[in-house]
Amino acid sequence: MTRVRNSAVAGTFYPDEPKELLSAVRRYLRDASHEHAAAPKALIVPHAGYVYSGPIAGSAYVHITSLQGQIERVVLLGPAHRVAVRGLAAPSSDFFETPLGRVAIDRDTIQRILELPQVGVSDEAHAFEHSLEVHLPFLQELLGDFLLVPLVVGDATAEEVATVLGQLWGGSETLIVVSSDLSHYYDYATACQMDAETTRAIEALEPDAIDHEQACGRIPVQGLLLVARQHGLQAMAVDVRNSGDTAGPRDRVVGYGAYVVG
Repeated sequence: MTRVRNSAVAGTFYPDEPKELLSAVRRYLRDASHEHAAAPKALIVPHAGYVYSGPIAGSAYVHITSLQGQIERVVLLGPAHRVAVRGLAAPSSDFFETPLGRVAIDRDTIQRILELPQVGVSDEAHAFEHSLEVHLPFLQELLGDFLLVPLVVGDATAEEVATVLGQLWGGSETLIVVSSDLSHYYDYATACQMDAETTRAIEALEPDAIDHEQACGRIPVQGLLLVARQHGLQAMAVDVRNSGDTAGPRDRVVGYGAYVVG
């Protein structure tokens, strides 16, 4: 029997009508800067509602516009928001579904990493988790058919995440996407300062310089930075803004950053 993880936040975090959703994704990509559009190995992308973080997400995803047909697998990691998770949780499903259709899960690869002690299966962790789902429409529009390795990251260390990423790293056929927002609920000026410090840490590949108040996806970000350092890669910010810049007041904002690693 085919097991499908249905969309949980369509209609809230992003449009649930396919044409409206596709129009939004294409607008964010069209409006994004192409100045540094080189093919990345990994992206760090925010995961809020599209009205807030969609423009910043577009600034990251625009860098893979030429990679359809080359990228065969996307490893997508995001923090757990709703269910407590020990380590990293994979789903048992065969497909993730959005209003744009189904994305096939790379069951063979998931079976392989389940041999690692920090990786388990939890459909409960995935059922209502938005940090992974909101990225799928961008990936569907840009890549067409691809296999997905979705992992919710909970109580884990950066080293545990790095070990998993090391197993999944692959070559040019594999894209790593880490889902993370930045600072939460500070005033605009404080958030800008904190997010600038986080950006300096990411660009310097210094995972220990990022604490829990600076990024909700801190652990997967740190794991990515460890592996990027091992591979001699560089990280670069392409867009750092917050909800005060996009669709909200400035007295209590959430920070968003788009980074390319390659």
